[in-house]
Amino acid sequence: MGKIMMTATERRDEAGNRDRVRAAEEAVARLRAGLASVGVKLPSLGVDPVSCAGGESVPLVDLGRCSIETALRLSAQLEAKARHDS
Repeated sequence: MGKIMMTATERRDEAGNRDRVRAAEEAVARLRAGLASVGVKLPSLGVDPVSCAGGESVPLVDLGRCSIETALRLSAQLEAKARHDS
C-alpha cells in the first residue's frame, strides 16, 4: 500500500485539533487544581475522548460523576464564593 500524503489544509486542521485538545487538557488541570484547593475532587474529571474525534473536533471537559458528598461540598464552596462576592 502506498504512502498517503496529507494536504496543507489537513496538516493545519490536525495541528488545530491538537491545540484544542491541549487547551482542554490544560483547562482540566486548572479546574482540578482549583477544586482541590477547596477540598473538592471530581474523580471522573477529564477530557471527553469522543468529542476529540473527527476532523473538526471540539473537545469537551467531562466533569464526570461524583458522590452526593462531593456534590454537596462543591455546592457549599460555590455558595460561599457567591456570598463573598456579593
